[in-house]
Order: sequence, then structure tokens, then C-alpha cells
Amino acid sequence: MIKKALVLSAISLSLVSTTAFAQNLAVVNGKPIPASHSDALIKELVSHGEKDTPQLRQGVKNELILREVLVQEAEKQNAVSRDEINKQLEIARRSILINALRTSYLKKNPVSDKEIKAEYDRYTKQNAKQYHAKHILVKDEADAQNIISQLNKGVNFEKLAKEKSVDQGSAARGGDLGWAAPANYIKPFSDAMTALNKGQVTKTPVKSPFGYHIIKLVDTRKPTLPSLDQVKPKIRTMLEEKKWQEYELNLMKQAKVE
Repeated sequence: MIKKALVLSAISLSLVSTTAFAQNLAVVNGKPIPASHSDALIKELVSHGEKDTPQLRQGVKNELILREVLVQEAEKQNAVSRDEINKQLEIARRSILINALRTSYLKKNPVSDKEIKAEYDRYTKQNAKQYHAKHILVKDEADAQNIISQLNKGVNFEKLAKEKSVDQGSAARGGDLGWAAPANYIKPFSDAMTALNKGQVTKTPVKSPFGYHIIKLVDTRKPTLPSLDQVKPKIRTMLEEKKWQEYELNLMKQAKVE
């Protein structure tokens, strides 16, 4: 009876040990790595577009084993103080809480298809027409008037842009700003640019916070825009970020900060 009991006890311990081992990804120097750590990391990677494959799982396993080896060595060498660990843990705890709050808020306040469509319509309206413009930017209005006088006398626009413009980025290209929608520019500039016909130059300086512009419209075109389906994920992400920022601002307004 005693012998039978010992055998049954051994079998029982073996089953418990096997079950516990099955719950571990690996055991490094006697310290187990829970399989849940691998599952959580794989879930995170999949949420960012990775595919759950045997290769991914093996890669995650290798990474977690490496981390465990490094952690054990760092602990052995007392590479960091307990106070510093606690500080970092507190930072991580706060990040986890904030991320959880963001996830919860967006789940309760999801971006609707209607909102996405409205944003897409706004985008397509703003980008329905693109303008190829050049400009000369100076700080003084009198200098701008003088440049316009020279242009009226036939002096080359690109030559004057290279010599006079304080916008160094475009000056080297003869004032060329490339193709863009009016919404890409500040209002005084876009208003003056869109009022021009192809080849025309503004007759008076255009004032903006940057100085005084002389604008030349090279050409216009209707661009090929992506479909709603093509940009829907991007718009959703943008609108989610906008919702979250508005929520953050609202919480800040309600908070008592001393």
C-alpha cells in the first residue's frame, strides 16, 4: 500500500510539473517565462499588422529568452538601484493607465463612417485643384514694390527670386513652390494666388506674417485623388487622435491645477 501510494504521488507530482511547464514559454536558469508574456506580445504585434506565424512566435520566444538572460545578468551585477527601478515602474504604470483610458474612451466614442465620409469630402474639396506657384518674399513693403516695378520692366522673375527672396528654400529654385492645394498656404497668400490667371503676377505686394510676397502663378491642375476606401483607415486614425486631443483638453479645463 505504501509503495502504491508513493507511486501515485510521484505520478501526481509529475502531472502537476508537466502542467506548470506547459504554462511556461521556457525556463532560463531555473526561472520560468510565462507563456502569457509571449501571448501578450504576439497580440500586440498582430494589432500592428504582423501575421501570427510560427516564425513570428519563434522570434518572440527567442527575444523573451534573451531579455530574461539579460535581466538576470543585470540583477547579478546590480546594474540599477531599486529606487530607479521603482521610478521606471511608476512611469510604466502611468503610461499603461493612460493608454487604457484612451482605448476605453475611443471604444465608447468611436469614429463613425459618417464622420469619415465628411472628412473625406472636406479633403477632396480642398484638394480638387492644385496650383503651381512661385514667389519672392521680402521683409519690407518698399522692397516688394521695387521688385514689382522691375518685373513690369521685364526683369526675369526667377532671377529676382534668387537675388532678393529671403525664403532661402525656394529662392535657390527661382522662387518655385511646386504643386500644392490652396489650403497648404496661409489665407492671404492662397487668396491672392487663386485670384491669378496662368502666367500672371500679383500687381501689389501680398502681406503675411512672414513679410511681403510677390506671387507668380505658373499653372493649375486637377489631381487624381485616392478613393474613400483607400484613405479610410488613415482618416479614422486622424479623427481618433482629434477626438482624444479634445478629450484631453476638456479634462485639463476641469482639473484644478495649483
